[in-house]
Amino acid sequence: MIQTGSKSVLIAGAMVLAVAGLGGCATKKFVRAQVAPVTETLGTVQAHQTAQDATMQGLDATAKEALQRAEAAGKLAEGKFLYSEVLTDDSMKFGLAKADLSPEAQARLDAFVEKLKTDNRNVYVEVQGHTDATGAKDFNYKLGEERAEAVRRYLNQHGVALNRIGTISYGPDAPVAPNTDKAGRQANRRVVLIVLT
Repeated sequence: MIQTGSKSVLIAGAMVLAVAGLGGCATKKFVRAQVAPVTETLGTVQAHQTAQDATMQGLDATAKEALQRAEAAGKLAEGKFLYSEVLTDDSMKFGLAKADLSPEAQARLDAFVEKLKTDNRNVYVEVQGHTDATGAKDFNYKLGEERAEAVRRYLNQHGVALNRIGTISYGPDAPVAPNTDKAGRQANRRVVLIVLT
């Protein structure tokens, strides 16, 4: 038989354990309530970091490409001028706001590639794209680059290594004729090939 004093001690002990248990539950609820917003914020920060990492990887690729182009341009600048080929006859002139190579332009470029192969020298080719002054300058710089790139791709497809070709757009900044009439504007829509050792 349990004595009254012992009963009181048991009841008191049970109450202490119950209170301690309640305190633990209250503490867990409190911790959960405090941790939930932090966990949510952490998830948002991690998602933002992942997006930034993806953006940085894209920028890294763009920066590497820009660096390669700059190094190629540096090689061109270091070279000694051999000759230039100005493709300005009717076969190489571009249509208004066009960067397409005509069959005649391709034939001229084929002859240029053959000359490079015949010379059998390690050369660099700078392809300069030019436009007339019609339209916005930004558009003309982009168009000049597209014209130079069209020639660069064609030369590469016919045996000239890409690391030996650089492109630059002068847009409307280096006209060879006045932009005041149709013939002058047509003469300004051109590509110039500079060959350097």
